[in-house]
Amino acid sequence: MASTPEGKVKTRVKKLLDQYGALHFSPQGTGYGVSGVSDIIVLYKGRFVAIECKADEKKLPTALQLKFLERVRAWGGIGLVIHSGNLDLLQNTMDILGEEA
Repeated sequence: MASTPEGKVKTRVKKLLDQYGALHFSPQGTGYGVSGVSDIIVLYKGRFVAIECKADEKKLPTALQLKFLERVRAWGGIGLVIHSGNLDLLQNTMDILGEEA
């Protein structure tokens, strides 16, 4: 997985989540799942976080991916788009969630 630029971002995101002890998984796209579901689903300190990973800020989420993130936010979850240039956003989010608990 880590051979692509996006795969490298996913690997870094998962390592960061592991450092926080967060429960996380990557849904497998089999055709039977939810269209546009984020790359990584997280449960941390009772909060639901959906993370869409991109190689860099130039690569934008698809319309279905954005719709999924909007649904997560509408239901009180956190929806993030993380790329190689904004991993600090995820770290800051995890820090804030840790303080809330």
